[in-house]
Amino acid sequence: CSTSHYWARTLMSLGHRVKILPAQHVKAFLLRDKTDALDAQAIWVAAQQPHILPVAVKTERQQACMALHGMRRQLMKMRIMQTNALRAIVGEFGIALPVGHNKLLKTIQGELAKAQQANLLAADLVVSIQEQLKRINAMQDDIDQIGQRLHAMIQEDRQMQAIQQIPGVGDLTASALVSAVGDFSSFKSARQLASWVGLTPRQVGTGGKTQQLGLSKRGDTYLRTLLIAGARAVVSKAQKSSWITRLLERRHFNVAVVALANKMARTAWAILAKGA
Repeated sequence: CSTSHYWARTLMSLGHRVKILPAQHVKAFLLRDKTDALDAQAIWVAAQQPHILPVAVKTERQQACMALHGMRRQLMKMRIMQTNALRAIVGEFGIALPVGHNKLLKTIQGELAKAQQANLLAADLVVSIQEQLKRINAMQDDIDQIGQRLHAMIQEDRQMQAIQQIPGVGDLTASALVSAVGDFSSFKSARQLASWVGLTPRQVGTGGKTQQLGLSKRGDTYLRTLLIAGARAVVSKAQKSSWITRLLERRHFNVAVVALANKMARTAWAILAKGA
């Protein structure tokens, strides 16, 4: 539940050994109706399954970091909604604004001035557009402030600083990866971590024949998005004679991006779990 990490820390402080299980895996052992007794029975059965990995108990600092990421992600969605609405409103009056937050802010004042001179926009509408621009700028200021707080957290965390040396891993990816995973040693191998993030192919097998499909996309969607975004930036700027260039010669660009994101996750595991 949402308070599981809090209660885990509380019970651990009293000397108990705590084991948190993924709720979606416990659900498979829930039979018939959902009651407190059946929930307890399902948890008891799931806790004895060796293939179900427990969730690492997060510290207060790790939970705070993930909360900042959630707040920043929400502000980003709200900002995108505001800019898209603004682009659609002026588009109805024949004003085409460029795609992208920064480009829009650079060109919109000039376009509004031209539209006013040509009497394309009513004065009341222009005032409302200016007010919406102020709201967008205020949200951007909040996003920047959260980014500064995350950067300050990284300066106090050696694990975040260590994986930040990996090409393609910035402030957001480093802080989110360490906070979301918690204890990297809970994964037995680097492939297990990559599979948990959802960067490995799904497998379908029967009769001894196994077929690999597309990405499983399991695990933390936000974390996978950050890894792929960082990998895309590295692949787009890859130097000649590198393994990425050789991979691009025989595979699609997106395949190379996911392969590098997989490698980034594995490298992070090797650094923090094995000290490699």
